Amino acid sequence: MEHWTELRTAWLVAKLGTVSAAAEALGVHRATVTRRVDALEAAFGTPLFLRHARGYMPTEAGREMLEVAGRADEMFTELRRRTQGGARQLTGELVVTALSGVAPLIMPAIARFRADHPHTAIAFIDGAELARLEYGEAHVALRAGPKPDDPDYTVLPYEPIRFGLYTHERYASRHGLPGDEGDLGLHRFVGSVGEALRFPYAAWMTAHVSGAALAMRTSHPHVILQGVKAGLGLGFLPQHEAHSCPDLIEVMPPRDEWRTSLWIVTHVDLHRTAKVQEFLRCLREATPRSPETAAR
Repeated sequence: MEHWTELRTAWLVAKLGTVSAAAEALGVHRATVTRRVDALEAAFGTPLFLRHARGYMPTEAGREMLEVAGRADEMFTELRRRTQGGARQLTGELVVTALSGVAPLIMPAIARFRADHPHTAIAFIDGAELARLEYGEAHVALRAGPKPDDPDYTVLPYEPIRFGLYTHERYASRHGLPGDEGDLGLHRFVGSVGEALRFPYAAWMTAHVSGAALAMRTSHPHVILQGVKAGLGLGFLPQHEAHSCPDLIEVMPPRDEWRTSLWIVTHVDLHRTAKVQEFLRCLREATPRSPETAAR
């Protein structure tokens, strides 16, 4: 609001009666109060106060201006009260965004947050497009890959996603399991080769699997999971998803080169709000921490 600082200063001068009292209430120097009142009178083109030895007396124009400024101050005070009250009670909505494959990792934290704050609705936005936190599209984002370097973001490490090579008992009963990497040519795979994919196992697939060995070509993680569960072949799956399916067999355990980092991202303006801090607490408490992440 244009001239709001000057308006509120003038309103305090009229309310308290002197420049000194207004300066003390605002925590500024007397000269600053005088300068603001002078600037406001210059902007309005009319005197707002009659100066005298005992203080400032509003003119007719000053009284009209100060009546409006007083109502505006009451509105701002009420808005502040509602905002602070909402922050304490954690009402409204918390928006979290991540790829759908991350959902199983953070669902325990979402459940804990919901149990602790039943009056706060939760929205989960799934999508490959990055939510623009600076436009308020989400409160918290979980992003995989390199650490985000936007200076307006607060970035914290989360549990990395570890990929391993798995197959289903149905496939193993028909075709057996490879003894080592030399046996891979005898088996069929679900996935993609020769494509510039963001997954950390993509280079390994291209180096060790031919296109002819693909029982089904796909680059979508959920489709790979469904194909492996259907017994089509071997495929790379996130370790946390594979462990939730008891009929899957680990063919090759996760390796460091098949791991991708996961980051908790918030905007600096929202990071310290009670709602975001509570969700971060739930993420810390509800997620088992690996030694490498706990040490950061």
